[in-house]
Amino acid sequence: MNHILIRPLISEKTNTMGQKLNRVGFVVNRHANKLQIKKAVEQMYGVTVAEVNTAVMPGKQKSRYTRRQVLRGMKPAYKKAYVTLAKGDTIDFYSGV
Repeated sequence: MNHILIRPLISEKTNTMGQKLNRVGFVVNRHANKLQIKKAVEQMYGVTVAEVNTAVMPGKQKSRYTRRQVLRGMKPAYKKAYVTLAKGDTIDFYSGV
């Protein structure tokens, strides 16, 4: 299940969604579907998942100017999953800090 959940999303938006809607965000494998994501979150964190929403974020072109030339490249595409937890369940990402 570790290959499905890559890392949690920590941002102002996910913190607000966590407080208001009991929803957490994860960066997940691009080929994982909603059922696999639900099963992975339930097994890893011991919570009940009510709903899973996903979004694929497209890659972006980036450029950097150096003394000799302009270096161009791509940031890779990734998939986000917003997981709504059942009432009363919580995931604390900051407990080990």
